Amino acid sequence: MSRTLLVTDDSMIIRELVKDVARRDGWEIVGEAADGQQAVEQFQRLRPDGVTLDLVMPRFDGLHALKGIKALDQAAKVLVVSAIDQSDVLREAVKLGAADFVVKPFEDHRLQKALDLLASPS
Repeated sequence: MSRTLLVTDDSMIIRELVKDVARRDGWEIVGEAADGQQAVEQFQRLRPDGVTLDLVMPRFDGLHALKGIKALDQAAKVLVVSAIDQSDVLREAVKLGAADFVVKPFEDHRLQKALDLLASPS
């Protein structure tokens, strides 16, 4: 069974790294977004099984995107992948419904473990 993923990060290099790990873990990449607004729009259009989401992005940050995605689908599975390692921001992301958090730079196995969690039944 294919698992579909939307990858969101303002850095193309990070998007490529996330996509490589996700593909090796059996995910089909159905979309990419470079900011939070694009993430919400892509989520609404594609309805992927999972979303990776950076927190610090131009125009529309990750917390706003997380709110927008959860407003569209409360059951949406979102994995925050960000360089921000501040407990208050992490708590807010979890409070808003993030499934897990991976700090950049990440090791492949840590991202894979978080993607596996994202794929597990709620």
